[in-house]
Amino acid sequence: MAVNLDKEAYYRRIKRLYGNWKKGEDEFGKVDAMVVSVGVDEEIVYAKSTALQTWLFGYELTDTIMVFCESKIIFLASKKKVEFLKQVAVTKGNENANGVPPITLLVREKNESNKGNFEKMVEAIRASREGKTVGVFSKDKFPGEYMKSWNDMITAEGLEKVDISAVVAYTIAVKEDGELALMRKAAAVTSDVYSKFFKERVMEIVDADEKVRHSKLAESVEKAIEEKKYLGGADPSTIEMCYPPIIQSGGNYSLKFSVVSDKNHMHFGAITCAMGIRYKSYCSNLVRTLMVDPPQEMQDNYSFLLQVEEELLKELKHGVKICDVYNAVLDYVKKEKPDLAAKFTKNLGFAMGIEFREGSLVLNSKNQYKLKKGMVLSISLGFADLVNKEGKKEEQKKYALFIGDSVQINEDDPATVLTPVKKKIKNVGIFLKNDEEEDDEEDADDAEELLGKGARGQALLQDRTRNEMTAEEKRRAHQKELANQVNEEAKRRLTEEKGEQQVQKSRKSNVSYKNGSQMPREKDIRDMKIFIDKKYETVVMPVFGIATPFHIATIKNISSSVEGDWTYLRINFYVPGSSLGRNEGNIFPNPDATFVKEITYRASNLKAPGDPTVPSTNLQNAFRIIKEVQKRYKTREAEEKEKEGIVKQDSLVINLNRSNPKLKDLYIRPNIAQKRMQGSLEAHTNGFRFTSVRGDKVDILYNNIKHSLFQPCDGEMIIVLHFHLKNAIMFGKKRHTDVQFYTEVGEITTDLGKHQHMHDRDDLYAEQMEREMRHKLKSAFKNFIEKVETLTKEELEFEVPFRDLGFQGAPYRSTCLLQPTSSSLCNTTEWPPFVVTLDEVELVHFERVQFHLKNFDVVIVYKDYSKKVTMINAVPVNSLDPIKEWLNSCDIKYTEGVQSLNWTKIMKTIVDDPEGFFEQGGWSFLDPESEGEGAEDDSESGEDETFNPSADESEAEEEDSDEDYDSESEDSGNDYSASMGSEEESGKDWDELEEEARKADKESHYEDAEETSSAKRKGRSSAPPPSAKKKRRH
Repeated sequence: MAVNLDKEAYYRRIKRLYGNWKKGEDEFGKVDAMVVSVGVDEEIVYAKSTALQTWLFGYELTDTIMVFCESKIIFLASKKKVEFLKQVAVTKGNENANGVPPITLLVREKNESNKGNFEKMVEAIRASREGKTVGVFSKDKFPGEYMKSWNDMITAEGLEKVDISAVVAYTIAVKEDGELALMRKAAAVTSDVYSKFFKERVMEIVDADEKVRHSKLAESVEKAIEEKKYLGGADPSTIEMCYPPIIQSGGNYSLKFSVVSDKNHMHFGAITCAMGIRYKSYCSNLVRTLMVDPPQEMQDNYSFLLQVEEELLKELKHGVKICDVYNAVLDYVKKEKPDLAAKFTKNLGFAMGIEFREGSLVLNSKNQYKLKKGMVLSISLGFADLVNKEGKKEEQKKYALFIGDSVQINEDDPATVLTPVKKKIKNVGIFLKNDEEEDDEEDADDAEELLGKGARGQALLQDRTRNEMTAEEKRRAHQKELANQVNEEAKRRLTEEKGEQQVQKSRKSNVSYKNGSQMPREKDIRDMKIFIDKKYETVVMPVFGIATPFHIATIKNISSSVEGDWTYLRINFYVPGSSLGRNEGNIFPNPDATFVKEITYRASNLKAPGDPTVPSTNLQNAFRIIKEVQKRYKTREAEEKEKEGIVKQDSLVINLNRSNPKLKDLYIRPNIAQKRMQGSLEAHTNGFRFTSVRGDKVDILYNNIKHSLFQPCDGEMIIVLHFHLKNAIMFGKKRHTDVQFYTEVGEITTDLGKHQHMHDRDDLYAEQMEREMRHKLKSAFKNFIEKVETLTKEELEFEVPFRDLGFQGAPYRSTCLLQPTSSSLCNTTEWPPFVVTLDEVELVHFERVQFHLKNFDVVIVYKDYSKKVTMINAVPVNSLDPIKEWLNSCDIKYTEGVQSLNWTKIMKTIVDDPEGFFEQGGWSFLDPESEGEGAEDDSESGEDETFNPSADESEAEEEDSDEDYDSESEDSGNDYSASMGSEEESGKDWDELEEEARKADKESHYEDAEETSSAKRKGRSSAPPPSAKKKRRH
C-alpha cells in the first residue's frame, strides 16, 4: 500500500482516546480493554468502528481487529494492511516516545480460524487492568465467518461486553483545526449545490409549470455533484452524498433524515429540501423550505421559525448541557407562540463528523452531555402538520416548515453557521400572483387550465424583473452601511498608528581608514599623484601637498577632458544640498561640517626630458580605475539594498520520502538566470523547493505564502501555480514577493509559413494532441495540489480564479484578464503578475465613469494609507455592474466619479491630518451623493427648464472635457468652472446660481444647507477632501 499515514494526527488522537479512558468517566470507567472489529459489509455506510479507524488512520481498514489494552495496542490485519500500519508501529525498541502504548502487529492467517492470533489478543485483554470487561460498539455487527469466530471467542472466554459508543463519540466529537477545515469545505460545497443547482432547478420547474417527481429531482441533485461547476473547485472524486436528498411537498411531510423522497409530483406550495454532502469522509447538512405564493400566515410562521433558530444559535455555547439548550428553545416557542409548541420538532439536531448522525449527541430534552468548543452540529428545526386556511385542494391544506444548518460551537460567542445560504422570506419565497389574479381568485383554477404555463411563467418573469430593478437599490443600502464601517474602522486604525513615529534613517558613513597606519605607502602617494586603493575602496588625492583619502562613496561623478596640451580630471563630491538619489534624501551624519564640493586636477600631455611617462597618464589611469571601483561599489550597495528588510526565513525541512508531491518540467518566473530554465517543484515538510536543471535552488516556505493560486489552462496558453508571499525572498540577486511555476500547453508562436488547409490531417491531429496534453497537465497539477493540501492538513489551500467574474483591465502597460478568487483579485498569466489581497483593501473608486466613455479606471485604496494606491486603467464600461456586484458581495465599499483624482496628494493629506479628514466626513467626499455635489445637483435641476446651451457654449463644453488631459500647470484653482466641468456654470453667473439655490432651500426647509454650501463654495480650496476632488491625474 503506497499510502501515507499521518503519524502526528494518529499520536495526537490516540493520546486523546487513552486520556479520556484513564479519566474513567461514564462507560470508560467500566471497561478493562477496548475491542474494535471491522468486517466487510457494502451496505453499511456509517459505523462507529469505521469512523474510529478513519479518525485514527485516515482510511477504513476492512477485516481488521483492534484491541486497546492498558499497556499495549494490538492490530490483527492482512499483510498489506500490516505494512501500512508499520508507519506508526515501528519505533525504537517498540517503546513509543509519544506517550502511548506500543503497538503489536499480527498478520491474519489465510484460514478463517486464526486461533493462535485470537488467543494472543485474549491473553492481552486478560492482562489489561482486571481483564473482565471489554468495551465494544454493540450496534456494529459485521457478517462473515472471520468476525463470527472472533465474537464467539470473546463470548466463550466469558468476557463481559460494555457498549462504549457514546463515550468514544464524545471523544471524537471535538474537531481539530484540520477536521474543521474539511467540514467547512463540505458545508461550502453543500451550499453551492443547493444555490447553484437545486434552487435554480425549482425556479425553472415553477416557471415552466413542469410536473416533476420528488424522487427524480433528488436523483438530479445526486448527478449534479459529479459536475465540477457546482462544487466550488473541489475534486468530484472526494465528494459524495451523506444520504439521498429528501424533497417533500403537497401535504406529506416527515421532518426526519431517515425518510426517502417519494414518487409524488412536486406541489407548488411549501417545498422542503434536505441535503448533505460528504467531503473527504467529513459530513455537512443543509435544510431549506422554498415557498410558492405563501399566504401571510405561512410567512409569519416561517419568520418566527427563523427567530427560533437565532435563539438556538445563541444557546449553543461551550460547556452548556444539551438538554438545557433544547428546553430554553422550547420555552421561547411556548412564550412567543404557544399554539406552535406541540408542532415543534422533538429534537433540534445532532453532532456530526465522520458519521452523519451521532446518536448519543442528539439535541433533545434528555441528553446530559455538555457541548464543547470545536464540535460541529447539524441543527434542524421545524413545525409539522400546520394548516393552511386558504388551501382549497387536499395537498394545499397541510404544510410543514423545516430549516437546518451545519454549525460550529465556539467558546463564548453564538455558534458559527457553516452553511450561509440565505433563508429570509425574500430569498425562499417565489411570488407568482399579481393584483389582477388576486381579484379573480374564484376563477383561478379555470384560468390556470386555460393559460397554463404562459401565465405562470410571465408572472415569475415579472417577479424576477422586479427583483432585478431593486438590485441596485439593495447594493446602495449595503454600501451605505459599509461607508460608516469603513470610516469608523479607518479612524480607529489611524489613531492607534499615530503613536508609532518613523525613525529617519541616516546615510551610512563610510570610513576609508580607521587609523593612519592603514594608509598605503605607495610611490605615487609620495610623488603627489592620485592613487586608488582598491582594497579599501578609497581614492588618495593630493590636497595642498597632503595625501588626503576620500572613500569612493563620497564621489558623486567624475569627468575627464583634454584641452590643448593639458588633461583635466574633475571630481564632484556629495555635499548637503546635492541630490543623492530618488529615495535617499540629503541625509548626512554631520551636515554642519565643511565639505569639499569638487576638485579639478590638471596634468601636461607633453613628455618632459628625462620623464619615463607622460604626466597626464596618472589622471587617465585614475579616471579609469575610479570608474571601475565606483561601479563595483554601487553594484554591491544595490544588492545590500535589495536585502534590506528581508525577513529571515526558517530552514526548509527536507522530507527524504520518495513519494513527496512533485511536478517536473516547470519554468520559474522571475528567471533565476538570464535564460529561462526548466526544473522540478517538490513539496517537503514545511515548504516547496524548486531545483533547476543547472542545480539552482529556490525555497518557498508554507508559512510565508499569503496566496497560493492555481490558474488552469482553460482559455490560456500556460498552466500556472502562483505564490504571492507575505515576505520577499532573494534569488537571482533580487527580492521577489511573487513567484510562479508554469508550463506551456500549446504553441505560443505560430509558423505563418505553413500554407496548409484547415482540414489537413496534421492540423487536426495536432489539435487533438494539444487537447489531450491540456487534460493530462490539468490532472497532474490537480493531483499535485491535492497531495500538497493533504500534506499540509489543509493549512495551505490553493485558490482557483473565477473566470466568469473576470474583467479586462490594464494594471500595468498591457491589458489582461483580471480574475477574482475568494480572497484576492489576480492576473497570473501575464508578467509582471498582479495580486491584490481583498482583506487589505479599504475601498475601491471608479474614475471617469461617464456615459460617452467606453472605459473607466479602477483605483484600489489600501487600509495602509502609506501604501501607494493601485490603478487599473481601461476597464470596459460594461464590466461596471458585475464589478460592483462582486465588490458588494465581498463587503468592500466602492464609490464612483467622473473625474480623475490626484491620489498622491489625497493620501498625503489624509496621513498628515487623519482627524481633520474624518471630521469632514472621511471617504464620503468620493460619493456622488455627498453633500457638496448634492448642492450642485439641486442648482442644476432648477435650471433644466430655462437653460438652453448655444453652439458656442457646447464648444466650450467640449474644450472643457478635453481639459481632463491637460498638464497640471494649467489646472489652476482660480479656473473653478473649468475644473468642475459643469455646463450650467458656464451659462449662469454666481449671483443667479446663489439666488436659485436659496429659493430651492427655502422650499425644502433646509436653510442650514444653504449656509454650508455657500461656505463650502467660498472656502473650497482649504478643505482637503473636496479640493482633492478637483485634482486631476496626469
